[in-house]
Amino acid sequence: MTLVVTGATGHLGRLTIDSLLAAGTPAEEILATGRNPEKLEQLASLGVRTAQASFDDPAALEAVFAGADAVLLISGNELGERVRQHTNAIEAAANVDVGRIVYTSVLGGDPEKLVLAPEHVATEQAILASGLPYTILRNGWYNENYAQTLAQAAETGAVIGSAGNGRVASASRRDYAEAAAAVLAGTGHQNTTYELSGDTAWDQQAFAAVLTEVTGREVTYRDLSSEDHLAALVGAGLDEGTAGFLTALDAGIRDGALELTTGDLSRLIGRPTTPLADTLRELS
Repeated sequence: MTLVVTGATGHLGRLTIDSLLAAGTPAEEILATGRNPEKLEQLASLGVRTAQASFDDPAALEAVFAGADAVLLISGNELGERVRQHTNAIEAAANVDVGRIVYTSVLGGDPEKLVLAPEHVATEQAILASGLPYTILRNGWYNENYAQTLAQAAETGAVIGSAGNGRVASASRRDYAEAAAAVLAGTGHQNTTYELSGDTAWDQQAFAAVLTEVTGREVTYRDLSSEDHLAALVGAGLDEGTAGFLTALDAGIRDGALELTTGDLSRLIGRPTTPLADTLRELS
């Protein structure tokens, strides 16, 4: 058996490989791919096979995917380029007839609600059009996404945003990695879409309470309009593009894009998901 993990040198990829090994998948059945040769050498020390490949190199992808029983396509991080890059990977997988493709998408898959969703939805459509057996993992928000906010809260005691009363059902990156490993190596997941998120959805006031608990100082959350939030971020030194992206994310949260809780994640990993406070304590 050959299980290919793309993006293996990134955080989620490395944790997925760790999870596969911890669950008993033989190291020689795992093929880790990525662009960073130094990090691939680190993975090779675990006994897994490695191969350097990029989403921009279809020929290299075909060579890596040949003979694979399943390929975990971890979404790329180059916004605006992901549909093209993911399509390269999907076409390469189809050309060598891989057994199944597993893709890390986004919770809900609604391009109208979340600024990140359109590229993921387009990728899902490309997977369906390929005719390959598939599993779609629609990942929700990571607890680790709030590392910078934690540092800001510890320093200032305040957090601003424009998420309103929107809620976020976040979980740890390790939770999502364990689910990816379970689906990649397991059976019964063919042509299935999972909505993966934390067991509990929290709002911004609950977030401030968690920050207060973790930092040991009172943290308050101040909710702004999208326009005032954008102006505050630009005034703090962010460029217009980044500030606009962050306010669009908060608008999606306000509209409920990240609040879905289905229990799929905890069922796949066989335990409750990791609370936000637990992850932030580890980061503090």
